[in-house]
Amino acid sequence: MGLRRELGLDIEGLLKRQASYIAECQLPSGAIPRHVGGMTDTWCHIACAIALDLCRQHTLASRAYRWLSEVQNADGSWWSSYSGDQPGDLTRDSNYCSYLAVGLWYHYLTTLDSGFLHTMWPTLEKGIAFTLRLQQPTGEIYWAYDPNDTPYPLSLLAASSCIWKSLDCGLRIARMVGQDKPDWALASQKLAQAMMERPQLFARSGDGITDYAMNWYYPVLTGVIGGHQAEERVRRRWADFIVEEWGCKCTAEEPCWVTVAETGELIVALNRIGEDRKARLLLDWILKLQDTDGCFWTGIKLPEKEVWPRQEKFTWVSAAVVMAVTAQFRGQIQLR
Repeated sequence: MGLRRELGLDIEGLLKRQASYIAECQLPSGAIPRHVGGMTDTWCHIACAIALDLCRQHTLASRAYRWLSEVQNADGSWWSSYSGDQPGDLTRDSNYCSYLAVGLWYHYLTTLDSGFLHTMWPTLEKGIAFTLRLQQPTGEIYWAYDPNDTPYPLSLLAASSCIWKSLDCGLRIARMVGQDKPDWALASQKLAQAMMERPQLFARSGDGITDYAMNWYYPVLTGVIGGHQAEERVRRRWADFIVEEWGCKCTAEEPCWVTVAETGELIVALNRIGEDRKARLLLDWILKLQDTDGCFWTGIKLPEKEVWPRQEKFTWVSAAVVMAVTAQFRGQIQLR
C-alpha cells in the first residue's frame, strides 16, 4: 500500500491485520461470519467485504458478493442471519436487503470492474425491490418482515439513512449498467423527505426509548444531510455521546459503553464534513482498544474500564476500523 507511519501509527500494518482477521474468518462459501464459528448477517458481511476491498483484497470481496447471489431468497431478500449457509433468524430486514448496493459501489470504485456490476445487477435489483415493498405512502420504510411475513410497523432512523445511501449507490450502479430506475429515485426522495420533515414517523415506533448514537450521526455519515446542518447536528449532541479520551458511546444513557464500531463510523462521518481534527482525535482514542493480536475489542465499559464482551473479537469491528483509517488517511492510501 505504500503507506508511511503517522505519529507512531503503523497505518499499513493496522489495515493489513484487520483484513487478515476478516479473511481468516471467511468461509469457503464466501460468507463472512461475525467471528470464527459465529453467525453471518448480510449487513456485517457486506461491511467486511467493503473493508477487504479497501485493503485491496478484491478476490475475497468478490467471493463474498457472489455468496449473496447464491443464498438470496426468491423474493429478493436475505434472512437476517445464517449459520454457515443455512438460515438462522428468519426475519428479513429492509436495510440488510438493500445494503449490497453500497458494497458493490465500493467494489467498483476500488477495482473499476464494471463487468462485476453487470454480473451482480440481477441480485442487487431484486434486493432493492424487496426493500421498497416496505416503503409506506408517507415515505418511511418499515424495518422488516417477521418470519410470518408480517411487516414490523416501525421505521428506524439509522437504518433508513443507510437505505437512502443504498438507493443512492444503486442509482449510480443502474446508470453504469444502462438501466433506468425512476422508481428508485422517487423512493429515495420520499424517504429523505420523511426523515427531514416528519421525524415523528421514526420516533413513534419506540426507537426513541433508547437514545442510540447511530441515530445521531447516521444522517451525516450517509449524506442525508450535509454542510452547516450536518455540522450543527454533530455539535449539538457531541457532549451526549463522546467520552473524552475514549470515544463514542453506543447510547446516551448509562451505563456507559464506548464502542469501536460506533466511534469508527463517526470518524468517517466527521471526515465527510471536513472535521478531520476531531476525527483524528477519536482514532487516537480507540487505538487503546486494540489487543496484542492486532485486532480490536468491541468496546469498553466505563468508568470500570472493563473490556466487554471478552468472548470474541468481531469482524465487523475490524471492518469499521478499516473504514475509519482509510477515511482519515485518504490522501495517503492508494486504493488501486
